Amino acid sequence: MRRRPDGTLDFLGRMDFQVKIRGYRIELGEIEAQLRKEAGVRDVVVAAREDAPGDKRLVAYLIAETGQSIDVDVLKASVRAELPDYMVPSAFVVLPKFPLTPNGKVDRKALPAPDKAAARTAAAYAPPAEGIETQIAAVWTELLSVDRVGLDDNFFDLGGHSLLTVQLQRRLKDVLSRPLALTDLFRFPTIRSLAEFLGGDGTSKTMEKSKDRADARRAAMARRNEARDRRPQRR
Repeated sequence: MRRRPDGTLDFLGRMDFQVKIRGYRIELGEIEAQLRKEAGVRDVVVAAREDAPGDKRLVAYLIAETGQSIDVDVLKASVRAELPDYMVPSAFVVLPKFPLTPNGKVDRKALPAPDKAAARTAAAYAPPAEGIETQIAAVWTELLSVDRVGLDDNFFDLGGHSLLTVQLQRRLKDVLSRPLALTDLFRFPTIRSLAEFLGGDGTSKTMEKSKDRADARRAAMARRNEARDRRPQRR
């Protein structure tokens, strides 16, 4: 509510579906409205869950239109194109129906916890190879509390979030003995893509490119200085 100068009250709406996650204040209804626009979605409920202490995240519960199915991977890609990252649910759960309270409203407390195994990619499981892939996978399994991860599993689809990426960055730096930018973890969210980016040779490609650019700048400066020294001096 908001009190006007004349003493009257404006009712602004319910605040119980507004949540704060990692510093962002989020209206769950905005996410639900976007998801209802997607093909095959009949109804949706978005909830903020904290199944592990300190790990609050958004979960979308969906009911498909009669006779249709929901392609979760396509849905995720579409939502990511429309909403900022902090508003994209970390898990999508398709249900035949929502649990209801005695008065017929959705019982949010009875919504099931997302199954991390169901969040895996639809592609066939590809085990990490020995070396850098196995090292990355070991860090993932511990941070995400899963039994195994495949080369093409997405860190964020399995429950990863911005706070965990900070821990991931620190752990990978210790394990791989090399620096790694946070942005790289968002750009390469699978073990396969991250391992390919790092090259498996102990040097980040980003670092290599930066070194090449620095060498090129030094060489150009040396050429300019040499050309300047060859110019005839004015008297």
